[in-house]
Amino acid sequence: MALATEIIGGRLIDGSSLVSASKMLMSQRIGMVKRNQFLGSPVWVPPQQIRRQEQLKRAVRAPVAAISEDIIKANSKTTAPEKAVNFKVRAVVTVRNKHKEDLKETIVKQMDALTDKIGRNVVLELISGDVDPKSKEPKRSKPAALRDWSKKSNLKAERVHYTAEFTVDSNFGVPGAITVRNKHQQEFFLESITIEGFACGPVHFPCNSWIQSKKDHPGKRIIFSNKPYLPSETPAGLRALREKELRDLRGDGNGVRKLSDRVYDFDVYNDLGNPDKSVNLTRPSLGGKTIPYPRRCRTGRLPMDSDITAESRVEKPIPLYVPRDEQFEESKQNTFSAGRLKAVLHNIIPSLKATISADNHDFSGFSDIDILYKEGLLLKVGLQDEIWKNLPLPKVVTRIQESSEGLLKYDTPKILSKDKFAWLRDDEFARQAVSGVNPVSIESLKVFPPKSNLDPEIYGPQESAIKEEHILGHLNGLSLSQALEENKLFIVDYHDVYLPFLERINALDGRKAYATRTLFFLTPLGTLKPIAIELSLPPAGPNSRSKRVVTPPLDATGNWIWQLAKAHVCSNDAGVHQLVNHWLRTHASLEPFILAAHRHLSAMHPIFKLLDPHMRYTLEINALARQNLINADGVIESCFTPGRYCMEISAAAYKNSWRFDKEGLPADLIRRGMAVPDPTKPHGLKLLIEDYPYAQDGLLIWSAIENWVRTYVERYYPDSSLVCNDKELQEWYSESINVGHFDLRDADWWPKLETADDLVSILTTIIWLASAQHAALNFGQYPYGGYVPNRPPLMRRLIPEENDPEYASFLADPQKYYMLALPSLLQATKFMAVVDNLSTHSPDEEYIGERQQPSIWSGDAEIVEAFYEFSAEIQQIEKEIDRRNADPSLRHRCGAGCASL
Repeated sequence: MALATEIIGGRLIDGSSLVSASKMLMSQRIGMVKRNQFLGSPVWVPPQQIRRQEQLKRAVRAPVAAISEDIIKANSKTTAPEKAVNFKVRAVVTVRNKHKEDLKETIVKQMDALTDKIGRNVVLELISGDVDPKSKEPKRSKPAALRDWSKKSNLKAERVHYTAEFTVDSNFGVPGAITVRNKHQQEFFLESITIEGFACGPVHFPCNSWIQSKKDHPGKRIIFSNKPYLPSETPAGLRALREKELRDLRGDGNGVRKLSDRVYDFDVYNDLGNPDKSVNLTRPSLGGKTIPYPRRCRTGRLPMDSDITAESRVEKPIPLYVPRDEQFEESKQNTFSAGRLKAVLHNIIPSLKATISADNHDFSGFSDIDILYKEGLLLKVGLQDEIWKNLPLPKVVTRIQESSEGLLKYDTPKILSKDKFAWLRDDEFARQAVSGVNPVSIESLKVFPPKSNLDPEIYGPQESAIKEEHILGHLNGLSLSQALEENKLFIVDYHDVYLPFLERINALDGRKAYATRTLFFLTPLGTLKPIAIELSLPPAGPNSRSKRVVTPPLDATGNWIWQLAKAHVCSNDAGVHQLVNHWLRTHASLEPFILAAHRHLSAMHPIFKLLDPHMRYTLEINALARQNLINADGVIESCFTPGRYCMEISAAAYKNSWRFDKEGLPADLIRRGMAVPDPTKPHGLKLLIEDYPYAQDGLLIWSAIENWVRTYVERYYPDSSLVCNDKELQEWYSESINVGHFDLRDADWWPKLETADDLVSILTTIIWLASAQHAALNFGQYPYGGYVPNRPPLMRRLIPEENDPEYASFLADPQKYYMLALPSLLQATKFMAVVDNLSTHSPDEEYIGERQQPSIWSGDAEIVEAFYEFSAEIQQIEKEIDRRNADPSLRHRCGAGCASL
């Protein structure tokens, strides 16, 4: 459950909805902006202040190092070619150590240190970009072993540097690849190799990959230098290696994958259910004609005994297969370990409390929720040491007792930081529609009354029950036609998302939901206010009253009904946010592009180098989601109203509304009617709500990404014919659509890839989704959702009408009824633990404007310089967002009670 940490995370910014944290993560977990409101809570950390020119000279055009006298003599001769002169060059190899090793790993490591001395070592071989004119094969150095492995095996440093010495001749040319063979018993993490001694200067080979033992993977690993090449420009000596590496990564589509494999392939979501365990855990396969869905990474596991079309489950703590280099690095694993501990703490204690006292299953009042932050569950329950001793998890308990006190209670969410009751107010309810954790659902209302696209024969009248008389008194003196004409009305419409599922959802035990529509009016102050909420249920018959309209209250009873209606809206919103906007749009829909990139774009392809940091960890996060979050009876089903139908709602959204061509920010804003094209405005758009933090700040970031991508693409594709003739690029995009999004492959809206502009648009959209958009929807989950009444993930009661049996108990104690409608104590604390972890950053997070190896990730000096300029632009955007977040005239960011993330 704590593993949930990534998939569902939250947002980018703080007062704004896009950028509130101030650092913008680049990949699935890379996408935030720090202390800005743009995406919720972004955390953009500016790049280190380095003098770019000096760094470029040092890293990309570095001076010649360790050139042998022989090569100098050989190069100085001006006479006709003579016999080539041999000389030596040196490799500096950086290996990253593990922080923690289990006993088996330690023993094997010591054995490897001993056997390294007798030839079971790590052997490297240099490969030139040139071909030997006689053999017609690439020029190769003699193999060379890493030195001093046994001597340095006990070093505790994070990185250990080894050397190797090669003998080459003066006609060798420039090395373009290195092969590595690991004769040890254990894998190791190869960070980089630098070759010194050639006249061209140091040659860099960024690797960041696990090198498997020969016993597990007999073939040699191929590592390419950092110099980018389009396929047509590949040096003759590297062409066969380039093709071989891609063939190895694609695999043959057969067999069960081992955790040490590096094979990328596609499959459907047929592993979410567990019918072998219980018929109640049967779930439909997602992906195919019946239920269209994106494809996920293939594992090849055997089928279920009870359903041969379903893949067998692997339950935690056994990991699901993802290609070895997609697995979390140790710092992120440690973060997840701490998260698991926190989740155990937050779930065992509520379970014990529910067991000890049957009267404590529900919150009796708001003060019970406050205790979670002030005193913590452990103190509240008052468990004695002897109770802990009887638990089956003594080691976990010991770790809990020995860890910091912060684990004993939940952190106070930001929504409560300034004003404990801000969440109750209508202005805050409306503000979160444009500046909260889900600022991407609101639309401009163009037609009144709103209409459904569902079949009226099945779901009743398409027209909304909201009438002019419901809202006329809330339009600040405007007529309805004036309000529509002046773009003053907005809507968050979940009617068509939920209504097809409501009959099944409401039949579940302890789950009750409506399909909601919420209307907002844009006030003269530039802020939104809710003016009507429609609550729809499936029609019970031709004359049934299935739609109910609730408007702002005039009395005490109306106030509680209004608060319950808003809670149901927030519950709808929480479900769509998690299942559609977050999981589907920034996780599942990107996985096919990532799989196809590894299968068809060589590591030396410039587009792979551009996308690489944005693809990091996505496959691992999505695998963890399948194992623990979106699976049958997993965290999502347990915590959200739709229960077992959660993923079917996600799939319905994919089929009915997901379009790649509308996923970019400008296109999405125009689709939702939140902006109109206007060439006189910055970014070519006019926002209908000027104080729309997600859009305002998002457009700054979108434009910076787009400019960076355009500079990059134009560097390698000055002519559109190069795009059309790039075999790897075309195969990547074709497979992403025709295999990865197979069920929608025939849609006419897929962008073409024929020109450099097409490529810029496609790449900008992918990078936007993986970074800024993901951050906007992920990292604000706990700041807003950590206080359950603000965004209840599920509701347990409908709103009583006057003729309902429950109406009397509602009138007698409306607060108690309200609390009973919210999640139970166990449901709430479980959800809080999950979103707390999802909103947490790991130590090795990469942010927009940063690279792990900023000066050598590319061997193209011009591109490295352009990247530093992009980094500087992101830094300026951060400062601008900070300025906006402090501007008191921007009321959707500032003011009493506004949570600053």
